[in-house]
Amino acid sequence: MDRLTAVKGMNDVLPPDSATVEWLEHTVRCLMSRYAYRNIRTPIVERTPLFVRGLGEVTDIVEKEMYCFEDRLNGDALTLRPEATAGVVRAALEHNLLYDGPKRLYYIGPMFRHERPQKGRYRQFDQIGAEALGFSGAEIDAELILMATALWEEIGLSDVRLELNSLGQPAERLAHRQALISYLEQHASLLDEDARRRLYTNPLRILDSKNPQMQAMVEAAPQLLEYLGAESLAHFNSLRNILDANGIIYRINPRLVRGMDYYNLTVFEFVTDRLGSQGTVCAGGRYDYLFEQLGGKSAPAVGWALGVDRVLELARASSQLASGPVPHAYAIVGQSGDLPSVLKTLQQLRHLGVQVQMAASSVEGMGSMKSQFKRADASGARFALIFGPDEVAADQLTIKSLREGGAQTLHTLADLPQWAATLQSPV
Repeated sequence: MDRLTAVKGMNDVLPPDSATVEWLEHTVRCLMSRYAYRNIRTPIVERTPLFVRGLGEVTDIVEKEMYCFEDRLNGDALTLRPEATAGVVRAALEHNLLYDGPKRLYYIGPMFRHERPQKGRYRQFDQIGAEALGFSGAEIDAELILMATALWEEIGLSDVRLELNSLGQPAERLAHRQALISYLEQHASLLDEDARRRLYTNPLRILDSKNPQMQAMVEAAPQLLEYLGAESLAHFNSLRNILDANGIIYRINPRLVRGMDYYNLTVFEFVTDRLGSQGTVCAGGRYDYLFEQLGGKSAPAVGWALGVDRVLELARASSQLASGPVPHAYAIVGQSGDLPSVLKTLQQLRHLGVQVQMAASSVEGMGSMKSQFKRADASGARFALIFGPDEVAADQLTIKSLREGGAQTLHTLADLPQWAATLQSPV
């Protein structure tokens, strides 16, 4: 039979790479806890209208990238989630999550977009995101940016820049939209096919074009910041004051518009030059009208999402990745007949928090004690636990150091709780 392989752009994550993903997720969970954000888990599959209505019909994601299918059992139109914010808001509405006040939430999980697979952009990719629901002040925008900045510091990333913009409110965007369309019509000959298609449906996205032949024209286009009213400017300036007070360096980028229709006021991106065309590491902003778009009562909200693959790629380039898990000790067994008593001892050690790896039989058998010692050394463990025939007969084991000169000591199993802690002591 033909060998089956994974779907193109949907990659397996294998050891030791999986350990780096776990390291990042653990770091994020600890960080979220310090900022009082709580975990939310939404389904991978949602009803297609959720994303069409929430993200906007004239967006790349909805038009070209979503994995949509019909449920064969009932005919429902379903989609593998291309992003998580719409699902988080759907869950908040469905379960009346804000009944007792605003919520700080975070998620970790896979997203799906049908794109041309390339480094840092895959068809299945993991995202980590934070969403603050029910908060209207600029201080929560700042909190999220400060939290992301703290994450870069904790995982050792330095070559990440913050870019800011404000999209204002709908009436302000409408005035800017009219001026922008008029300007683009005057330069219609410079527009590429994608820009012409979006001219009257989503002209703001033209400002985000990467077409080099359009850059000069786009740079001279009317800027949304020029159309902001007093309240929108006050919100933006309040955010900037908090970031300035915390020493956060940023650049105002008037072309920063984001790819989803639900954004208003603050939008931001953390970008780098070290990932080629996939330079956005983390992005987000405020989406105060998404609750209404999805059929609920109005509620302010703001959040961000980061791509796990891109963050880990940066960490690899910075040599900041944590090494994979290393056991405290490696058990070496002289006779397979002693395995019942050996495993009983190892279970006691694991119950006390000692991380123990054991040589186990394969198609070649248990292997000699010499070969087991080689595996013990390769495992990275600091100690070998030797269960030779003489030790097992006397209810003892030998602890041999694998890293500091090879010293070894003999211990009785009856005293296990007293000496187990030494196996976990730092180098």
